[in-house]
Amino acid sequence: MNENVVLGIEMLLIGMGFVLAFLCILIAGMATMSKVVGYLNKIFPEAVEEVKKVAKKAAEDDSVIAAVIAAVLTKKGA
Repeated sequence: MNENVVLGIEMLLIGMGFVLAFLCILIAGMATMSKVVGYLNKIFPEAVEEVKKVAKKAAEDDSVIAAVIAAVLTKKGA
């Protein structure tokens, strides 16, 4: 084999090895941080505010609905 091809394959394997090692370290670090943060959340929980939903008041009379329908029909005809 050509010497340049061998050097290219060696560089490829070294580069991919570094990337693989970095990704493994990154995954291990993220898993460790997840466990640490989960433990800290048990010790210091965040206060959760309750959100009260306000029911919207429905239109009781049909005059509003009739006015909207008349406006749409008038605009459609123009």
